[in-house]
Amino acid sequence: MRVKYYIRYADDFVILSTDYEILLNCIDRIRNFLNKELLLILHPKKISIRKNIQGIDFLGYVLLPHYKVLRTNTKRRIFRKFKKNLSKEQQASYFGVLSHCKGYKVKQQLKIHR
Repeated sequence: MRVKYYIRYADDFVILSTDYEILLNCIDRIRNFLNKELLLILHPKKISIRKNIQGIDFLGYVLLPHYKVLRTNTKRRIFRKFKKNLSKEQQASYFGVLSHCKGYKVKQQLKIHR
């Protein structure tokens, strides 16, 4: 697609541009490619064009210009799981998720639930 900035993990991706028209064009090209070549449909509720200062929802985090925070739904899910007395390995995986963002307060709250 020849876009300068993008982030991709498996089938999730973010395309960054300062030009709104370029982003609209990308959506059309991606939709057409998925339909014609892969017989897939781009989910309409999972497409959004946002300013980066509003935060970009990606892989359970909200990416902001200078840091990442945990998505609210992800945080709720982690607390629900912790209340079910997870194994030490499962707890470690959630603390791993928190290591990739500004999650100090969440980590402290989870340590209380142990």
